[in-house]
Amino acid sequence: MGNIGNENAVRRIDIPSNSSSPNKETRLSRDLSSSPHRPDYMDDASMIRRAAGKIPHICIVGAGVAGLRCADVLLQHGVKVTILEARNRVGGRLCQSNALGHLVDLGPNWIHGTDDNPVLELAKETKTVTMNWDGRQSVFDNQGNHVPDEDAAENIEHVWGIIEQAMKHSNEESATIPAEKSLYDFFAEQVVKLFPEQDAKAKEKQQTILQMAEMWGAFVGSTIQTQSLKFFWLEECIDGENLFVASTYNKVLEKIAKPALEKATVLFGQKVKRIISDEKADEADGKARVSVEIEGQGSMEFDEVVMTAPLGWLKRNTDAFVPSPPVRFKQAVANLGYGQLDKVYITFPSAFWETQTTNEATSSPTASHDLSKPNVTATTAPIHQSSSPDDHPINATHYPGFTHWTHPTYTPTTNPAFWNQEAVNLAGLPGNNAHPTLLFYTFGPTSLHIASLLSYSPPDTHTALLSTFFEPYFSRLPGYDAKHPECKPKAVLATAWANDELAGWGSYTNFQTGLQAGDQDVEVLRQGIPERGVWVAGEHCAPFVALGTVTGAWWSGEGVGRRVVSAWGLGEKRV
Repeated sequence: MGNIGNENAVRRIDIPSNSSSPNKETRLSRDLSSSPHRPDYMDDASMIRRAAGKIPHICIVGAGVAGLRCADVLLQHGVKVTILEARNRVGGRLCQSNALGHLVDLGPNWIHGTDDNPVLELAKETKTVTMNWDGRQSVFDNQGNHVPDEDAAENIEHVWGIIEQAMKHSNEESATIPAEKSLYDFFAEQVVKLFPEQDAKAKEKQQTILQMAEMWGAFVGSTIQTQSLKFFWLEECIDGENLFVASTYNKVLEKIAKPALEKATVLFGQKVKRIISDEKADEADGKARVSVEIEGQGSMEFDEVVMTAPLGWLKRNTDAFVPSPPVRFKQAVANLGYGQLDKVYITFPSAFWETQTTNEATSSPTASHDLSKPNVTATTAPIHQSSSPDDHPINATHYPGFTHWTHPTYTPTTNPAFWNQEAVNLAGLPGNNAHPTLLFYTFGPTSLHIASLLSYSPPDTHTALLSTFFEPYFSRLPGYDAKHPECKPKAVLATAWANDELAGWGSYTNFQTGLQAGDQDVEVLRQGIPERGVWVAGEHCAPFVALGTVTGAWWSGEGVGRRVVSAWGLGEKRV
């Protein structure tokens, strides 16, 4: 997140450019070539400021990727910029922690697509280590037994085959698909077609595929039962590879933040309470257009305000805008979904699962996807194989990069709803970036459950609580011995964005059943309320191929910056 957002950036599908879908080029390419990259929507006279020669003072609420990029664009055109950030740091949900004894990303881990992706260029410039996982996946069934590689590979191919069909169907038939129809409904129809026999074996196979399909929740932060089929096409992403950021995003963040920290006024600990627009203000008279009230700090006045708070925050705070936003704007905020996408890092004294490198679970790829299949820029399905000399391929002697525990019915005490679990093997990272850590991605009900555990228990109990919850899963890995000290968690770190007000109590925009006009809702948020001096930026306002991603936040901030520059007639300096 896919993601900004909660930060895992687990999302997005890409149908290759040779897709048979007739709508992709018209809908997605046209969108990518216009807003929010360029100062579009400028045909609206209410957006044109009529204060020739005045240098505006712009407030940016939030020092995340969108806010920092917007500031950079504005500063390059001589605009006076003040950033109000409620946290004591920059980055928003793009941030790191050293609490485990080694640096890890609390936010996004991925670069979503490599074709003309500015974030990839930033990674190259900063010598950030990226890598491509080799596609091997280890799968455990609902009894906690390891699934033979051949069977797991076949099941995974079925899952991604249906995903591909669903994406094509959504692209071509979005207008006629009922709003209440979910991706799960589509799966249920397709497994019957795949295994039409009525015997017990066929029904068991159908059930297995449906259970494995639950992993889709980790891509969008919500369950597959609530993923809109009608707007599944909005999960498409930039073409190219999906790269895991092995050395973390810290150097990229430093580069993104540098212009703002050097040239803008950045005020930390400033929690914005209300944004009050003076609709009668006339820039020619030099009167401030917008007043920003800061909790416990009074108020400040600006010519324009760029709001970059997450969608989840907007959902609970539309009354923070005075006068009340237009009805269509409030509808868009309410209509779009917002997931709970979190992660839990569990570090051990050593990577005990790496002690057996020739067992059946590691001897052959569990999934090796064809490049004609959908490319999921997510945590659990690295479809493309490494082809760039700049990428760091995985060492095949390592345990597989991804492990899935499907519908674990053997955990009735800690997981009575049998939520799927999945983890990434960080011991398989290249060189000095490897460490004996399992990264568990959680979503929806699992994230909310863990957030509740952490919220209602003392901090000194968190390691024990989380170790108990995840022990039924990591204990199934090869080399595990409950009595051996190397198999006992040394440190545990949970993101718990679902508890974080400034993250919007969750992470990443998604598209849920019942949605009637999702693409239009995104466009309404991109538009913002410029006639009142209020602009909106963030992953929820990105081009359709970058929603919920770091790249999306970057492009959105850049687009708003250019629109503000154009509105004030400050030129077209290249940014």
